[in-house]
Amino acid sequence: MEFIKDLWNYLRERKKWWLLPVILILLLFGVLIVLSSGSAIAPFIYTIF
Repeated sequence: MEFIKDLWNYLRERKKWWLLPVILILLLFGVLIVLSSGSAIAPFIYTIF
């Protein structure tokens, strides 16, 4: 949890708001790959990449 707090403080203090969508998209892709790795959706997810 400390990492998220430090990241938020960095974004707020340095005014690097353009990094927020990049981080969110990377997190979304990571969660999507982890959740679909053992399911029937996996072949469809891998065709996207």
